[in-house]
Amino acid sequence: MPQEHRDVEIERREKKSDSSKVASTFIKYATYLIIFFGILWFLVKYIVPAFQ
Repeated sequence: MPQEHRDVEIERREKKSDSSKVASTFIKYATYLIIFFGILWFLVKYIVPAFQ
């Protein structure tokens, strides 16, 4: 049984904490929190008193 020799390039991946990726993730989740608390504030300020 003949063996074939193949040239296989192995890609090395190193984990790096890319500061721009970290910053964009922080901005994304900070935006989610601001929107969430904004909706919560609106509900407490305007919707809940309407039922009382």
